Amino acid sequence: MGQGLFQVPLPYNEPIYAYEPGSPERTKIMAAIEDLKSNKQVITSVIHGKRITSSHTEKIQSPHQHDLNLGELHMTDRAGVQSAVDSCLEARKSWAKLPWQERAAVFLKAADLLTTKYRYKTNAATMLAQSKTVYQSEIDAVCELADFFRFNVEYMKQLHEQEMISPNGQWNRLTMRGLEGFVYAIGPFNFTSISLNLCCAPALMGCSVLWKPAATAAYSSYLLYEVLEEAGLPPGVINMVIAPPADVSDVALKHPELTGIHFTGSTKTFNYLWAEVGKNINTYKHYPRLVGETGGKDFVFSYKDSCDDQLVTALVRGAFEYQGQKCSAASRAYIPKSQWERIKPRVVEITNGLSMGNVEDLTHFMAAVIDQRAYDKITGYIKEAKSAKDADVIAGGDFSDKEGFFVRPTIIETSNSRYNTMCEEIFGPVLTVHPYDDEQWREMAQDCDEATPYALTGAIFAKDRSIVSELGDILEHAAGNFYINDKPTGAVVGQQPFGGARASGTNDKAGSIYNLVRWASMRTMKETFVDMHDHRYPHMDS
Repeated sequence: MGQGLFQVPLPYNEPIYAYEPGSPERTKIMAAIEDLKSNKQVITSVIHGKRITSSHTEKIQSPHQHDLNLGELHMTDRAGVQSAVDSCLEARKSWAKLPWQERAAVFLKAADLLTTKYRYKTNAATMLAQSKTVYQSEIDAVCELADFFRFNVEYMKQLHEQEMISPNGQWNRLTMRGLEGFVYAIGPFNFTSISLNLCCAPALMGCSVLWKPAATAAYSSYLLYEVLEEAGLPPGVINMVIAPPADVSDVALKHPELTGIHFTGSTKTFNYLWAEVGKNINTYKHYPRLVGETGGKDFVFSYKDSCDDQLVTALVRGAFEYQGQKCSAASRAYIPKSQWERIKPRVVEITNGLSMGNVEDLTHFMAAVIDQRAYDKITGYIKEAKSAKDADVIAGGDFSDKEGFFVRPTIIETSNSRYNTMCEEIFGPVLTVHPYDDEQWREMAQDCDEATPYALTGAIFAKDRSIVSELGDILEHAAGNFYINDKPTGAVVGQQPFGGARASGTNDKAGSIYNLVRWASMRTMKETFVDMHDHRYPHMDS
């Protein structure tokens, strides 16, 4: 099976279903939702293929419906985490020796299972437990994840095709080995696809992975782990642990075989992980690879000649899709005063008219924020803005956690370009607009670049190409994903690899060959065919 030179199926972006009224997919998603609601799920850690139950359980409740109990989480302890690490180290021995195409087959099959047999169940789980509308779930949990699997296989093949030149008399070769030890993958709540890619990208390259999904995303993560098992993933290659974050990190970060961290989450947490690795650096067998995508304060910057309609759509979609809980969501906007006067009434009207509620009603544009902590943080900023002297809440501003964690999409207008909601990450449906003097666009662009420590995504709107070019220069390092006349969200695998720098992460671009190479340890081999029998060089002759 390992003999041969292999091509892989040509990767493509999975088509997105629209779920229009009367469509077959709309009927199927509603049936899948009802099925999950009727059958409570038991979510456990999976260690070397075994489900680990415990007496420490927590209810899985829907963010948009407090009285909807989806099942229970079984939390493991430090001993369970240690067992998972041991399993990783044992499983890696055989997994790393598999020819690359055998590992690729697991994830190619997983992509096909996901987009056929498990499409509606995956969407239903993400909708119910993470409060995503059907479209937001479709583009994330199904399409983007399938894209990760298929494109990563193509990128791995390309890495294995890299070879060195070989002069006469020798043969030089380059091989890609999975990292020794284990990789610690830590997933976020907001993107099912990202959480799976954090563990699957290193595994594809031959690593073993200790995977801790966010507790608020464990419901969909567990379902997709079962898909990986059905696709042929051997026990122990990826061990999924459901446990308090401190317990997992306490074991993983002190273990001498830690070889890498693949992380998506807050800047504060990634800083903690990095600091702990530094503290323990003398105990490790390997220098751990640290790959992280962290916070953002993503911007929209408009020039006075830009298209009003295009800008309005970008602001609304960019700021409020998935309740603003995207790493890339538009959170601050710099708009010329003349343009803002024209579009402000329309932006306010559209925002106040956005429908919000239970995701089972597919007519809604948005739903609830993820949990009580997020709700309290977001509403705290809104309350503060309502009493601020240099800011006004001009749309939304209402919220209630009576039935679910609902925060109306909110727009704050401020005369202060350094007002706190222009600078601090909120991670919710709050957009702050700073109208600036039309002719001060250069100074304002410079302010945009310097106002926050983040550099994840950003968008500029302008028609004049010289302005587009100059804004691109001023904001060159302000965003790892930079958009021209488009919203700053919606990166697609194979089209716009995702990631930012500064306080937004290591910019290793998930969904690209640049991310996969981080999980490979390269070995060069030189074989000499012509024997050498004399230690002397020609210049040594008399």
